[in-house]
Amino acid sequence: MPDMTGKVAVVTGGVRGVGLGISRAFLEAGAEVVAVARREPDRLPSAAGRTARFASLDVRDAAAVGAFAERLDRVDVLVNNAGGTPFLPLAEGGPRTHTKIIELNLIAPLIMSQAMYERMPPAGGSVLMISSVSATRPSPGSAAYGAAKAGLESLAASLAVEWAPRVRVNALKLGMVRTEQSHLHYGDEDGIAAVESTIPVQRMATPDEVGAVCAFLASGLAAYITGSTLTMHGGGERPAFLDAATANKEEST
Repeated sequence: MPDMTGKVAVVTGGVRGVGLGISRAFLEAGAEVVAVARREPDRLPSAAGRTARFASLDVRDAAAVGAFAERLDRVDVLVNNAGGTPFLPLAEGGPRTHTKIIELNLIAPLIMSQAMYERMPPAGGSVLMISSVSATRPSPGSAAYGAAKAGLESLAASLAVEWAPRVRVNALKLGMVRTEQSHLHYGDEDGIAAVESTIPVQRMATPDEVGAVCAFLASGLAAYITGSTLTMHGGGERPAFLDAATANKEEST
């Protein structure tokens, strides 16, 4: 784990799931962590004998984000992690519903990045966008989400040029991560195991593994990495045509 003692990291959606792992990783690295969410959890992220501060904030509200930024003396790292989507085919949701998904997954990171940029020190800062494999593969049932994540990766690449050399901006493209809510998406343990069998490494990532990669990308160890999208998906998904070809061979014999 890199040494980030004395640094301040703001993590949106930083109290549950992937965000909890990210907050813990920065605490472990020695940073002061401000975990942002709309509702305070029963227990705040903690690691290495230290606990994150909590800030209640709707990251889609530009005025609220601006007021939050004014209360911060400095920000060295911003992790735009807040996001997500329900399973909702495009034809089944109204325009406003899909617009809200895009607001959370693309517009909110833009607003947060713009506000935190002004608080980053002249010596340099780091912005991380948490993206998804849905950005670059078909995402039936989450089309608005996939489109927003594709835009998020483009935003990261553009800001890396606009804000260089003072601020580095990168995206971390995630595959499936096992969290406390995985059963809502994949069912019981048998369902989760079935999904994991489709991943080359035979398991989902953990939030703490995601956090460790975020800490690396935000630290001086990655000082020359900016404008990049790092893919973290355990090898991706086995191509469907391979299974189809195998099944056809078995039927033929």
